[in-house]
Amino acid sequence: MSKACFEAERRVLRLLHGHKTRTQLPQIHGYSVRHGLDQSNQVLAHFVSVCGALDKMAYANRIFRQTLNPNIILINSMIKGYSLCGPFEQSLHLFSLLKSRGIRPDEYTFAPLLKSCSNLCDFRLGQCVHAELIRVGFECFASIQIAIVELYVTCERMEDAKRLFDGMSYRDVVVSNLIIRGFCKMGKIDMGLYLFRQMTQRSTVSWNSMISCLAQGGRDSEALKLFSEMWHQGFEPDEATVVIVLPVCARLGAIDVGNRIHSYLGSRGLMQDVISVGNSLVDFCCKCGNLEIAWNIFNEMPVKNVVSWNTMITGLAFNGKGEAGVNLFEEMMNKGVNPNAATFVGVLACCTHSGLVERGRELFSSMTSNHQIHPQLEHYGCMVDLLGRNGCVREAHALIRSMTMKPNAFLWGSLLSACRTYGDVELAELAAKELINLETWNSGNYVLLSNIYAEEGRWDEVEKVRVLMKDKCVKKAPGQSVI
Repeated sequence: MSKACFEAERRVLRLLHGHKTRTQLPQIHGYSVRHGLDQSNQVLAHFVSVCGALDKMAYANRIFRQTLNPNIILINSMIKGYSLCGPFEQSLHLFSLLKSRGIRPDEYTFAPLLKSCSNLCDFRLGQCVHAELIRVGFECFASIQIAIVELYVTCERMEDAKRLFDGMSYRDVVVSNLIIRGFCKMGKIDMGLYLFRQMTQRSTVSWNSMISCLAQGGRDSEALKLFSEMWHQGFEPDEATVVIVLPVCARLGAIDVGNRIHSYLGSRGLMQDVISVGNSLVDFCCKCGNLEIAWNIFNEMPVKNVVSWNTMITGLAFNGKGEAGVNLFEEMMNKGVNPNAATFVGVLACCTHSGLVERGRELFSSMTSNHQIHPQLEHYGCMVDLLGRNGCVREAHALIRSMTMKPNAFLWGSLLSACRTYGDVELAELAAKELINLETWNSGNYVLLSNIYAEEGRWDEVEKVRVLMKDKCVKKAPGQSVI
């Protein structure tokens, strides 16, 4: 290679991997063509690698198709690029091309191939790749073993994954995290926790994964205990940890732990840098009744997304500050932030807590007309609750009947409660019967209907309800005292 060509190649690679210049792919490609590097597999492999990182595999494919004699390095780069951003099937097509041209795969070929199979969740295809790599003798490479375990975990073949995991001579943190998450995802949290305890080395990701699995499995107390253990062992929480743990603190009422996290974040400046952390803090403070602190955090956030506004609006509703929540929604609109479905659940809840019936009607109507958001069960639930609490029970019933989807037990329960409050016996009877049809196992629904008849002195109907309970083998739950 001439000195000029060598310098041109160095310049191309420098431009490709430069922070400010790497996105200028057509210009860099044009420069490489002018200097005779358009058939250099080494240069083109770097092009493809950058295309994969930028999700521009269509451009990479155009370059690849113009290459006369692609070698294994370039084909591997193409396979890896497609495994990162798709279409994942293209990785397998390129592997077929590689074999048809008689090019021998190397240790860098199979890990991205297996990754594509994982992304496709295609276990049969993954098994074929696994068999092929065993045939050519590459099953001992650590990156390939991790990719195989990931495939089996993704396809929920946990017994096979565990067998492969047990047979690995070296188990790093990455593969341990994979196998633990796999078991937890399938509901085998105790197995995941057992494997976590067996780890000789852990990363912050390991702790986050296990804490998250416990929290998602409804084991909040254990999740919080594990978080304390993490902190005592010298692992500093990152933004992911905070987003996982703060909702746990809110559910358990662990205000001291949440406040400690708040202080820690303030000392590290993370509240200003990461939107999700700020959102989690606002949510925690609202759920713990610290509205003043929540307001301060919300107002000090330099950047807010729709989740930030939703969290604060819902927090105000949660604390009975409905009018303030509606005002905040108006401010959100004025600042040009587009609401989503969750926004309307929050603001309609605000209307419910403050009895803003007319405003609630307007907002519910505007969902479709102004924002092209089709109401879901949650929105209908808010409206039925709002109308029912304010005596508009017939309107609430008409709204339920107008729904295109099937009403759930919450809707009929809200209507029933309102009917009993405002003395609409006919509608209460209808709502109670709908509840019984939806929840034949729930003795409370039968008791409610029986009480409605008893209040009207319709003792024959009361007896019929008792017979119905007996026929359906439904037993009234005995009363219990909290004390």
